[in-house]
Amino acid sequence: MERITHPQLPKEMLSHLMAMETYLNTTFKDLQLLELMRLRVAQINKCGYCIDMHYKELKHTGETQLRINMLSVWKETSFFSEKEKVVLAFTESLTEIAHHEISDAMYQQLTVHFSIDEICNLTAAIAQINTWTRLVRTFKFTPGNYKVIKN
Repeated sequence: MERITHPQLPKEMLSHLMAMETYLNTTFKDLQLLELMRLRVAQINKCGYCIDMHYKELKHTGETQLRINMLSVWKETSFFSEKEKVVLAFTESLTEIAHHEISDAMYQQLTVHFSIDEICNLTAAIAQINTWTRLVRTFKFTPGNYKVIKN
């Protein structure tokens, strides 16, 4: 049962969180990569609501079912590009930063694929989905009802 419902969230808090979402969604050139990262964070944090949401968003971007199914074991597959692997490794390290330091080698790999601004935005995007998963898990939002807004 939900502890706090979406409409009960403080309006100002929600507006700031949504402003960041808008910024990230308009700044990121590759929304499919952004959604892959978001789904991976949701998996790590065991957030059913967020897994449902980002699974549906990924499907909407045209992502294949096979790659979605293999995301949790991405290191063991050949389905992801080098750029995606760098993002997923960084995502996991930042999400579990108490256990996985961001090494100089990892940062160097990011610079091969991304500009400084893009690294900053990627870092903010990972922090943002981690914020959402913590809120949603605390408030116990009900998974399964998310609907993709088609543009």
